[in-house]
Amino acid sequence: MNYIPISLAWHEVQTVFLDMDGTLLDLHFDNHFWLEHLPVRLAEQRGATPDEIRTYLHERYTEMEGTLDWYCLDFWQNHLGTDLVALKHEIAERIQIRAHVERFLESLHARGKRVVLLTNAHHKSVGMKFGYVALEQYFDRIITSHSLGLPKEHSDFWQKLSEVEVYDPAHSLFIDDNLHVLRSAQAHGVKYLLAIHQPDSQQPPKNTEEFTAVECYTQLMG
Repeated sequence: MNYIPISLAWHEVQTVFLDMDGTLLDLHFDNHFWLEHLPVRLAEQRGATPDEIRTYLHERYTEMEGTLDWYCLDFWQNHLGTDLVALKHEIAERIQIRAHVERFLESLHARGKRVVLLTNAHHKSVGMKFGYVALEQYFDRIITSHSLGLPKEHSDFWQKLSEVEVYDPAHSLFIDDNLHVLRSAQAHGVKYLLAIHQPDSQQPPKNTEEFTAVECYTQLMG
C-alpha cells in the first residue's frame, strides 16, 4: 500500500518525543488486557462472572481516567489485589511493534535528532514490554509521567518536563495517539504534532480531528 508522505520541516526539528502504547506499540495488547484478559482472570479468582468484573472495572476506569493513578500499575495492583505484571506476561505474545517503527527510529538518529520516549505508562509496564520488544536502544532518554508526578494530559506537564529535559517547544515533534495529550502539548507551544490513525490494529481507525495522523511510519521517512 502506498501512503501519502507527511511533510515536516525536519531541519527545524531538534527533539522528537514519542509515546509508546498506541504510537510505537500496537494498542491491542493493552485494550485486550484491561477489557478482556483481566476481567476473565479476576472472575476466576473471585468466583464472579467476567461481565460482573467488566462492569465493576468500567466504573473504576471512568472514575480514574486522565489521572496519574489511571496509568499507575501499583495503584491498580493494590486496588484489585492481584499481580498485574504476572497477568500481563500471560498474554505477552500480543505485544507488537507497529510496522516500520524500527526503521523510523533509525532514520531519526541518522538525521541527528534527539529521541525521547515520553509515556504515561508505569515504569513496570515499560520494563515488562521492553523485555519482549527490542526498542529501548533507540532512545536517548526514557521518561515516564510517573517520574514527573503528572500525566501528559495535565496543563503543567510540559513545564515540569522542562525541569528534567532541555528542549525547545518550537523545535520539537511529538507523536501520540491521545488527542487530549496532543492538545496539552499544543497549548504549551509544541510546534510539530502528529496523531495515530489506528492505534489498535484490531479496532477501526480513529477520528484524529484537527491533527494530521500517521497511518504508516514510512510516511515520515521520505
